[in-house]
Amino acid sequence: MSQLMNNEALFQEALTHFPGGVSSPVRAFKSVGGTPKFFKRAWDAWFEDEDGKTYVDLCMSWGPLILGHANADILAAVNEAMQEGLTFGAPSRREVALARRIKAMVPHVEKMRFVSSGTEAVMSALRAARGFTKRDRILKFEGCYHGHSDALLVKAGSGLATFGEPTSAGVPKGFADLTVVVSLDDPEGLEQAFAKYGAELAAAIIEPIPANNGLLLQDLSFLKQLRELCTKHGTVLIFDEVISGFRVAPGGAAEIYGITPDMVTFGKIIGGGMPVGLYGGRKDIMGVVSPDGPVYQAGTLSGNPVAMAAGLATLERLTPAVYSNLNTQAERWAKAFEQIPGLHAPHMGSLIWPLFQSGVKRADRVESGAILQFNKMHKLLLDHGVYLPPSGYEVAFLSTAHGEQEFAHFEKGIQAVKGAFSA
Repeated sequence: MSQLMNNEALFQEALTHFPGGVSSPVRAFKSVGGTPKFFKRAWDAWFEDEDGKTYVDLCMSWGPLILGHANADILAAVNEAMQEGLTFGAPSRREVALARRIKAMVPHVEKMRFVSSGTEAVMSALRAARGFTKRDRILKFEGCYHGHSDALLVKAGSGLATFGEPTSAGVPKGFADLTVVVSLDDPEGLEQAFAKYGAELAAAIIEPIPANNGLLLQDLSFLKQLRELCTKHGTVLIFDEVISGFRVAPGGAAEIYGITPDMVTFGKIIGGGMPVGLYGGRKDIMGVVSPDGPVYQAGTLSGNPVAMAAGLATLERLTPAVYSNLNTQAERWAKAFEQIPGLHAPHMGSLIWPLFQSGVKRADRVESGAILQFNKMHKLLLDHGVYLPPSGYEVAFLSTAHGEQEFAHFEKGIQAVKGAFSA
């Protein structure tokens, strides 16, 4: 029956079932206004909503779909896996095959563990780092998002380098007290944090390409400073590459910047559209994970064979030519965005951040006016069949399915709305 309902009717019913009518907050369109779109099918780089309207998709399920929606090769791999069983709760050849592929692309992942989400991967990586170092504190950067586990839902307090303050109700202050928070693009604050807490820090975690609160690209010198400080103080350096992993390069940000972390977390692309996460790194650190060591972590659906099949089918198709083409396309789409007066579109790999402000490296420097302008653009482009992530703090994603037809549709939308903005 619900299949015959339109977007508005579905949303009104959803409000009776889910907080905000959605299963993840940003989907509610509260940032941009209006009724969220309920989609009934997707293919290549296109959506069709329950009202029968089609859109070029620049969200791509928030990043996993680097080969586009309903890719034929991935569907074939998933179908084959499903015929053999949806889940085993036991080892399978597919998780071994995917692990082999990941190690070939990311050599610093000596051992790994599959989990079911990016949040779970980060939570488990931090537990392993604490078990390995026998320390309790962690360091994170304001403006980097690492999932919704308690210790990471924190923001900076009043000091230059300070213990975190909870940013969500339900997070005990005691959890936040073990998290030291430093601003991005703040070498002095980073140095101070390690000088004060270095001997107590089990791990420092960062999105090396921060892309969950805007595309806050950091200077290479800042990332090198972090690596050096972690080495000096015996702190485990964790790169959260849930977004950037296998999207910006075969070896992710670590390859682009030439910096080797001690541990890394992956998700999104390694599942090819199925729920998945992974944490891994140096074999001595991963050696503390049960059953080899005393750090416990388990999961019923970890290494799910269908997700493993989808991930392997994805990674096998990420050739150097694919990355080269994605980089070229991102440059083209970013320039098209910038036809809108006042809009800037920094990009890295196939990530693009359309923002009415330039040179932003820290989340607290994003101006409210820039977000208001994005909200206006979001609604106008949506009316012209272009679906952007429903938040000015989120990045847009391209895929190999974004070709000439999709670009023409997108540029037509840009031309139609750019007159609504003044230089």
